Amino acid sequence: MRRAALIYNPASGQHSRGRRTAIDKALAILREAGVEAEALETSAPGSAGVLAEDAVRRGCDTILACGGDGTVHEVLQSLVGTTVALGVVPLGTANALAANLGLRSSPAKTVLKLLAANPVRVSVGQIFYRDAAGSTLSRYFTVTAGVGADALFLSRLDPSLKRRLGYLLYLVEGFRVWATHSFPLFQATFVESASSQPRVEQISQLLAVRIRDFGGVLRNFAPGATLHNNGLRLIAFKTRSRLSYFRFLMAAMFGRQTFSREIELFDAVSVECRPSNGSPVRVFAEADGELLGGLPVRIEIVPDAVTLLIPPGAKP
Repeated sequence: MRRAALIYNPASGQHSRGRRTAIDKALAILREAGVEAEALETSAPGSAGVLAEDAVRRGCDTILACGGDGTVHEVLQSLVGTTVALGVVPLGTANALAANLGLRSSPAKTVLKLLAANPVRVSVGQIFYRDAAGSTLSRYFTVTAGVGADALFLSRLDPSLKRRLGYLLYLVEGFRVWATHSFPLFQATFVESASSQPRVEQISQLLAVRIRDFGGVLRNFAPGATLHNNGLRLIAFKTRSRLSYFRFLMAAMFGRQTFSREIELFDAVSVECRPSNGSPVRVFAEADGELLGGLPVRIEIVPDAVTLLIPPGAKP
């Protein structure tokens, strides 16, 4: 790490009042270590990616995304396919990638760990989806991509309430979706890692998981998921039963979830999701906690896509 840009979201998370002070401490540590470092503040949704692109053009070899998973997600879009390293400094409401990398400390302590981190090339997921205007777009992701109820949940989150209430809002909205959503079925076509023959299923929720530890109570949500995996680790919910969803989530919180024909865990090369015949219900898609659009959706892996700073001892 010779020249680094810290891109931070001043409104990310519940405790944003002392954000600039924390960033200044992190800058001081980097400069004391001989790194030419600068801090860049985001101004609007999507601006983190623009700032990252500009920093790369100006010769930065490292971008530190300081915020939640949304900030990391925006920065990621500008770094895939480059040799510029991505570092994660958790400052948001949801910090799943940081938790998976063992980064749960203050920005200053996190930067010290990143100075000793190993730059490792990892694969990322890529999701293709249709936006509200009908255009097909794509996004890269490092944590998870989802189609179904989890994306509907994100569509209902109020950003101002999210900053004020944090995880409490997640719990309230999560319960509301569980209690009122009909969990409509859609068609998913999988190409599994162990077979070249596509398999078609009717499902109500799909999750493509890239990390082992989401932090908090979800320490091993999708066993076998890892950033080093060059395939998709998928969870497919082939049920509309609220009780089945509830049982699975309660078991996952205690690390005791089991998988079956109803809720299946498996590896795949790719998956395509389309509306079921005659279904008028719009099904949403998300990636890294960011609402994207709707069906049709295709998810695949981009190998050797980005350089990630992984601290010593982390098991991503």
